[in-house]
Amino acid sequence: MTGPPGSGKGTQSKRLAAELGIPHLSTGDLLREEVSHDSALGRELSPVLETGCLVPDDTIIRLVGERLRDNPAAVLDGFPRTVAQAEALDVALARSKRVVDMVIVLEVAAHDLLARIAARGREQGRSDDTETAMRLRLREYEEKTAPVVEHYRHRGVKVVSVDGAASPEEVEARVRRLTA
Repeated sequence: MTGPPGSGKGTQSKRLAAELGIPHLSTGDLLREEVSHDSALGRELSPVLETGCLVPDDTIIRLVGERLRDNPAAVLDGFPRTVAQAEALDVALARSKRVVDMVIVLEVAAHDLLARIAARGREQGRSDDTETAMRLRLREYEEKTAPVVEHYRHRGVKVVSVDGAASPEEVEARVRRLTA
């Protein structure tokens, strides 16, 4: 599941994983967990996350790789975010004779994303949900994450777009139709 920050990836990934009975793997959750546990990695990551910058590929690949080893299938939320991460994921999955079988892209207009992020920041108290961080994350998404969709499209993976601006229930129904 991919899309710009605030597009509903977390909500829809969790719902899809529950429906399919497979794990939901969120890189954002993994990173915030490291920060909240005040691990050495968490202390290193905290300033990066607060500014809205992407975490280095090798760190993310290591974290996700550890989780994927134990799961034959998962709904990936926020990973891969770069073509290098996508290539590393492809290699890791190929070792265990697995592949990415679908990419769902949630599409939401930038002004709606900014409003959603501001609300989420207030509701959840997330320090990475500021307007400044959000604008940087949107730019990072366009420059680094959007090309991941083309990577998978060129590899023949089914790539589908879903209008993520609707209510969470409507978006969920659209995603269910695609995965049925």
